[in-house]
Amino acid sequence: MELSRKDISEEMLRSIITEVLKEYNFEEEKVTYSSDAASSGGSVLSEIGPAATGSSVDEVIIAVGPAFGVSQKTTIVGLSHTSVIKELVSGIEEEGLKARVVKVYKSSDVSVIANSSAKLSGSGIAVGLQSKGTTVIHQKDLAPLNNLELFPQAPLIDLATYRAIGKNAAKYAKGESPSPVPVKNDQMARPKYQAISALLHIKETEHINAGKPTVEVVLQS
Repeated sequence: MELSRKDISEEMLRSIITEVLKEYNFEEEKVTYSSDAASSGGSVLSEIGPAATGSSVDEVIIAVGPAFGVSQKTTIVGLSHTSVIKELVSGIEEEGLKARVVKVYKSSDVSVIANSSAKLSGSGIAVGLQSKGTTVIHQKDLAPLNNLELFPQAPLIDLATYRAIGKNAAKYAKGESPSPVPVKNDQMARPKYQAISALLHIKETEHINAGKPTVEVVLQS
């Protein structure tokens, strides 16, 4: 019998995570799983209204998922969402462009988050960011499953990489063809984090509100 998403409890997933870690001789405490702590307190972002289509060609949009900064406030490896946004913004600004941050409620898919937001970006470029840290650079005239650069292994993305992603996004916005951001490769990252990643994605998906438009947001001071 197949289990639907609603049939899978958090306790069941925690049990699966524990068994996976045991199989690969990982210690559970070395894997960041902070959903309980992350859900405490208010959001790290403030909504300032529906996101309008930009007219400035020197802007790059950073688009986050529906759970970002609310039920989840860190990536899968514990990087704070505030720090991640700041690094992306710094990378964009280092290239002389401006960043605008929006939150997408209609989907938890990073490609949809990025592609739909690229259509709102004055430059046509957006960085999509799931709450767990998966990231993509997208362009408005590409199909959702196509992209400029994809960073699917969130456990391997550090703050320096997020800054480099911001820089490359700005370079695409300026019409340049930058070298792809170097990414780390760890064959053990997938089995180590796969169950946790699935749990965090389920939690993100639970925050989808298909009827709510994309909103512009700012970091809480």
